[in-house]
Amino acid sequence: MDLNFTPAEEEFRSEVRSFLEARLPRRLAEKVRLGRTLTKADHEEWHAILNERGWLAGNWPTAYGGAGWSAVERHIFEEEMTKAHAPRIVPFGIAMLGPVLQQFGSKEQKDQYLPRILTGADWWCQGYSEPGAGSDLASIKTSAVRDGDHYVVNGQKTWTTLGQHANMIFCLVRTSSTPKPQEGISFLLVDMKSPGVTVRPIVLIDGEPEVNEVFFDNVRVPVENLVGEENKGWTYAKYLLTHERTNIAGVGFAQAGLEQLKRVARSELHNGRPLIENPHFAARIARVSIDLMAMATTNLRVLSGTASGQAPGAESSMLKIKGTQIRQEINALTRIAVGPYAMPFVSEALEEGWNGEPVGPDYAMPATAAYFNNRKLSIFGGSSEIQRSIISKTILGLS
Repeated sequence: MDLNFTPAEEEFRSEVRSFLEARLPRRLAEKVRLGRTLTKADHEEWHAILNERGWLAGNWPTAYGGAGWSAVERHIFEEEMTKAHAPRIVPFGIAMLGPVLQQFGSKEQKDQYLPRILTGADWWCQGYSEPGAGSDLASIKTSAVRDGDHYVVNGQKTWTTLGQHANMIFCLVRTSSTPKPQEGISFLLVDMKSPGVTVRPIVLIDGEPEVNEVFFDNVRVPVENLVGEENKGWTYAKYLLTHERTNIAGVGFAQAGLEQLKRVARSELHNGRPLIENPHFAARIARVSIDLMAMATTNLRVLSGTASGQAPGAESSMLKIKGTQIRQEINALTRIAVGPYAMPFVSEALEEGWNGEPVGPDYAMPATAAYFNNRKLSIFGGSSEIQRSIISKTILGLS
């Protein structure tokens, strides 16, 4: 493929840059740059600005209110967003549920939920993992038993990212006990305000309650909230996960992290000498830079292949593995580069309005929080071991 951007694509990049310069609130960009905690209101503010411009759902067709961008345009947009320190687009409604509903949902579900995702009327979270079913997702035990015009749901989900903000959750539930567990799973949309739903935060090592446990105690869900066919949810889950894994590659985040790493390495935190002058450290930066360039090219190829609306295949697992390795290596090198400021930090220092002592230079402060938080990349969206199994079965034909 031609790796040179066309004049039209470069014009689009200029348009994105101009938009970000004019419309991205400086307050939000500064919070992202410094690794500060973003509130629900922060995310909603930025989503509303993007939606007003018609750019919130770049991966959606225009028929559903999306931007209808090409793979290259989406890549450019992601690059410029991270360079400008814009808040990430929360993916659960836009990048995960939206494509599933467009592909498998009923007309009523599309009409009901897709516009509300764009306007922010619904904030979605994902109900996949359970205490005994994370990487082995087919082992889920949360049940949904048909009772007239409703399903009665009982069970527990865990690691529910930003579930404390959500009013809706899309869940994998067990609707049948079969010898092959994948065949008894359904995809259900649940209103989190329903009686019997309880959300309990899990405070992570960085001090933030980013994830949650969600409990279902005889929760009644209308049958019309079933997506597609009963017991076919595994098919829809795989479709969603391939999109999620491609996004988890995080090319834009890795590129922004690499630039930050180079800035820190050129500073004089280490006895007055830039760490970039250390040949061993410079070689590690060069190695991760080459890996990132190769992954960005592969990511473009995979995204180009989805232009027809089909989900990517095992390539998304490759991107997920490599993206995880690259981002974690960048995080590790950044911690080395900030030296003594990589020591354990006061989590409150990442909150807006912190008036305590500064935790090192502003460019060093996010290093430890990012390092700890991104250890999860090896696990969520399917662990690296699971991704290797998918690759071996799909491409190499190994069982």
